[in-house]
Amino acid sequence: MAIHCDVAVLGGGTGGYIAAIRAAQAGKQVVIIEQDKLGGTCLHRGCIPSKALLRSAELYAQMKNSEEYGIASSEVTLVYPKVQQRKQAIVDQLHKGVQALMRKNKIQVIEGRGRVIGPSIFSPKSGAVAVELNNDEMETVVPANLIIATGSRPRTLAGLQPDGVHVLSSDEALTLEELPASILIVGGGVIGVEWASLLHDFGVRVTLVEAADQLLPSEDGEISRELRKQLERRGITVMTGVKVLAETYETTKQGIQISIQDGENNERLEADKLLVSIGRQANVENIGLENTDIALTKEGYIRVNEQMQTTEPHIYAIGDCIGGLQLAHAASHEGLIAVGHMTGETSHTYEESQVPRCVYTRPEVASVGYTEQEAKKKGRNTKTAKVPFAAIGKALVQGEKEGFLKLVADADTDDLIGVQIIGAHATELIAQAALAQLLDASPWEIGQAVFAHPSLSEIFGEAALAVDGRALNL
Repeated sequence: MAIHCDVAVLGGGTGGYIAAIRAAQAGKQVVIIEQDKLGGTCLHRGCIPSKALLRSAELYAQMKNSEEYGIASSEVTLVYPKVQQRKQAIVDQLHKGVQALMRKNKIQVIEGRGRVIGPSIFSPKSGAVAVELNNDEMETVVPANLIIATGSRPRTLAGLQPDGVHVLSSDEALTLEELPASILIVGGGVIGVEWASLLHDFGVRVTLVEAADQLLPSEDGEISRELRKQLERRGITVMTGVKVLAETYETTKQGIQISIQDGENNERLEADKLLVSIGRQANVENIGLENTDIALTKEGYIRVNEQMQTTEPHIYAIGDCIGGLQLAHAASHEGLIAVGHMTGETSHTYEESQVPRCVYTRPEVASVGYTEQEAKKKGRNTKTAKVPFAAIGKALVQGEKEGFLKLVADADTDDLIGVQIIGAHATELIAQAALAQLLDASPWEIGQAVFAHPSLSEIFGEAALAVDGRALNL
């Protein structure tokens, strides 16, 4: 017998389960269909486990340099299996928390692979979901509204498909039982630079290769150059503007060899392992979209409007499967917008420029709004300020003086339109900029706020003053 409900969510990742909770809070009967584990990529193969590894790597690097703080210690030893155990314990704890949230909100969870079906005996319109349960039986879920939240998977490079031994995606890298002596990372986006940072801190010899002319191609050029400088200063080899010749790859007793093309010159690179990190691909295949009138973009993502509705208005889509920023917090916000629309609640529209973007390297990178380059392309007349962390007392106390905060404002309207940070705790500091932008604050207004001293947050206030030539500590 079919299961009827108000809202069904196909995919139990961060966006999916947050949407389910909000719908349940609105009094809706909700069903989540998940083929793997609640929490999705972010919890099990992305945000959380990678940040757990990054924290261990950061602490290991700090302990090896403790003499800079006047603390002499005996030799520090890395026990990588325990690093992995800690990572998994965090994931398991959070997974239990998500399961508890489903019970608390009386959300029915169906474990199995779902496919959207067209009009049938169950419903006169498309949007019902046929579920192949994990026990090989079948179930049908018939919702009034459906939210597709099927996420994404690591994008592969033709000729360099992951084999789990020599060629890895981020999924395989997370489960390594022991560290290689050396690794070649193809892709200098967010995932690539994070892995380069953490593996180097763990003692792995890292070569990072990016086809674009800069690391983090979508971020501010000054931020990218500073990140490259800091990574190279630590001993990471960075190569940009080069093409990987995938067809030349071969395995050897030492690991893997591959050629790269730098202009007219070819160079042979060798490492124990190779990590492909060239972005993520939407999971839109084999979920039954062909049974609906749902349209895809030319890039292969599900097309939605500002309310997250697909071209079938009772079917919504959120998260990585619709493209955009492909961030867990963006997916969650999209889920809230979708549920708000279907329940008639008032909610503000979704603007990508108000979503913080964070990179958990050492030093961290974070940004919100437009870069100076993006603003100029949009015809904005800009004024900017750049304040180094070296001018902030707390950064010196922390021993983390590298980097800077860059503030971008509209010279005509005095609106804050972007903030980019590279430096200590940038991923925490960016929240202030995101809130200021949401509240449409001007640099003058930000400069009137009282910032605690000594604190890293003073850099934001100082930049707000500096944009109008009123800095007090520069």
